[in-house]
Parts: sequence; C-alpha cells; structure tokens
Amino acid sequence: MARIRPFHGLRYDSSRAGEFSDLLAPPYDVVDGAARAELSARSPHNCIEVILPQAPAGSEDGDAKYDEGARRFREMIKAALVRDPEPGYYVYHQRFESEGRRFVRKGVIALVELTRFGEGPVLAHERTMSGPKADRLKLMRACDAHLELVFGMFSDPEKRWEQAVRDELTTPVLDCDFDGVHHILFRVADVRACAALAEAIAPSSIYIADGHHRYETMCSFRDELEAAGRTEEARWGMMYLSNLDDEGLVVLPTHRIVYGLDSLSLADILKSVSTWFDVEERDLPPNVVELRAVLSDAGVDGAAFGLAVPGSKRLHVLRLRADYDPESAGLGAIAPALQRLDVALLHELVLERALGIDKEAQVAKTNLRYFKSSEGAMALAREGGEGVQLVCFMNATPVQDVVNVCDSGEVMPQKSTFFYPKIPTGLVFHSLRKPD
Repeated sequence: MARIRPFHGLRYDSSRAGEFSDLLAPPYDVVDGAARAELSARSPHNCIEVILPQAPAGSEDGDAKYDEGARRFREMIKAALVRDPEPGYYVYHQRFESEGRRFVRKGVIALVELTRFGEGPVLAHERTMSGPKADRLKLMRACDAHLELVFGMFSDPEKRWEQAVRDELTTPVLDCDFDGVHHILFRVADVRACAALAEAIAPSSIYIADGHHRYETMCSFRDELEAAGRTEEARWGMMYLSNLDDEGLVVLPTHRIVYGLDSLSLADILKSVSTWFDVEERDLPPNVVELRAVLSDAGVDGAAFGLAVPGSKRLHVLRLRADYDPESAGLGAIAPALQRLDVALLHELVLERALGIDKEAQVAKTNLRYFKSSEGAMALAREGGEGVQLVCFMNATPVQDVVNVCDSGEVMPQKSTFFYPKIPTGLVFHSLRKPD
C-alpha cells in the first residue's frame, strides 16, 4: 500500500523572486559548469545556487559548499519563497513535443512514506552508487530539507487520481516555459480532494522512473532524523508521481558508445552472438527518424538493437532469434524479466562477453559512455571521433518492462531508461524545519 500525504510546500513568490523561467534548474546531475554559470546569471534566487552549491572563494574545506548551499537556501526562504499555510498536493502538467508529436504528462507532487527498496511499495529498476548518495545526503543534512524531486510511477488505468483533483485545477501557482517545456503547477488543498487522491494512489506500488540516488538518500536522512528523535517528519519524502497509464509518459532510448579498447572487431562480435541473434546488414540510415523506424520494426517481436562502426556507413541490426534459449545462453540465473530485454542482452552478451567490458567497468564508464542524444550518436556513427570504436543503437525500454523488472526485485543495467522530459528543480521545496 502506497501512503501519501499533503504538505506545506515552499514555492517561489514571483512578485518578489521574478520570472519562474529564471528560477528553475534541471536536475543537478545533468548541469555542467557552463550551464551552472548561465543559470546563476539568470537570477540570484535561481535554485542552482542551492542544489549545486559552490564553496566560498578561498575555502579549503571540501564540505564548505554544503554550508554555502544551506545559507543560500535560508536566504531564498526569506527573500523569494512563500510557505503555503495549509497542507496540499501540487498537480503538475508538462506540455512538450517529442519526435514531432505533442504530449501532456500529468502528475502530482506529494509526500510519500519512505521505505527501503524491497521493504515496501517503492520499487527500483536501477542500481545506485555510493558517491552521488553521499553528496546529496550532505546537502540534505545541511539544508534540513527535500530540495529535489524523485520521479515515481503508479498504476491507475481508470485515472481516478485525475477525477479526484479535476475541480481544483483553477488558477495555477506556476506557469512558464523552461528548457523547451511548458510547466504548469496547481495547488490542491481541499480536504475531500486530498483524501480522494490519496485513496486513488494507495492500492499501487510506486516504481522509480528517475532519481534512485535521491530516493535512497531520503531514506538515509530519515534514519538520521529518527535517531535524533524526529520520527514523524522523517517518515515522508517529497516525490513527483505520474500514472503508468498517462498518454504523456514518454520514454526515449539511451545509446551506448564503446571507446578505448586495445582492439575491436565487429566480425568477431557478430560471430560470438550468432547463436542467439539474426543479423541484417544495411546502409546507416540518413537521419534519426529513419533509424528509429528501422530499430522499432526490428523490435516488434522481441529484443533488437543496432551496431555501427564509425565511418563505415553501415548498420548491423541484431534481432533475437525465435529459438533463443536463456539457459543455453548462460542467462538462466538472471530474472525472467531480464532474460529477453534488449539492453540486458547487449550488456551481457556483447559488452561483457564479446568485448570484455565487465559490470564494474560499465558502472565506472570505463570503455563505455551513454548517449541520450540520438542525433549525437548518429553523428559519431557517421564521422567517428573521441576514440569511438562502436556505436550501439537502442530502442526505448517499454514502461511495462520497467515494471516487470521492478516487480522481480532485480535491476536493469545502468542508464536503461530515459523518461522525457526531466523534472526540473524549483517547482516546490519541502523544509523539514518548523517555520520561525
């Protein structure tokens, strides 16, 4: 049972803080130095100063940046934010375009009862690493707040959650264009609507789409708070939840780039997997639209992906054979949900066995990079560069496959999903401190 509850959100007050489009920021882990500087220049209240803080000039303390982030957050609370007087939920719509089609993804920001993966209704599909969690925990601890959103999904085929809040979506509290997406945020505080919303979501599991590290960090922070006697406030973490049955739930592929190996022979790779895959060689498609069509057609009846050696102008499309047997492929020990999943098969049979890039190297991105830009991956396949030896073109992982892996208790290889668009930071914050 998934338990959610409303909260007193901290939101930007545009009358004091300025335009919302100058205040939001992408998730911290996709912001490089140049992007951070550009965001910071937009407004002194841009949330990048908090979520990606910098130590004061001359400081030699490696953790000084977290104290600086907390200081900037306190300043922002006084100068740019407003705390909602009654607890509420925050219904969030994103209007965007992808591959020539227009979408609206709908969801709600709520507090979710925190449970460790495998111990409750919140389920994961990716493995996490210690470094990012340690960084986010230090910032969360310094600010005593949940600053960033975890993206979760729940199942509601009848869309009961939308019915529960429909009459409350009147005047938005945030309405702006940012990062190529139109963002609209509504506050829902009506007691009956809030109760109906919680009831609609309660029967479902919650599947993490994005933000596994941030979720586990909230759980670690909860443990610290409970040890300090702050039990009630510790139990809940701020999340964005979207319906698995929402028409705007878009997943895009993440391609793989192999580089820096002593040698690489595509012929040897194809020979090593010929028992399990049929291979079609063809011209490299001239554009991303045609590439997607080729891979999509190949993957209609099962796993499929494409391999291209830079500069060859050729694409080898691999389709899983109808007589493929996981046991004979040596994959009988992994979860059934992974045995026929294209991204798992690429990692197990091509990257690890054929090329010797083991799981540790995959996580460390040794000899392997991940490309969310299909255009960028196509450019590398056509022209090469950066020591690239092989481009692995992927189909997007279907949402149902994500659910199946989560339910199995197993995890996918790193960067198996790319839910588009990302959830920006700055829509709402949750302070764990009582207001002064």
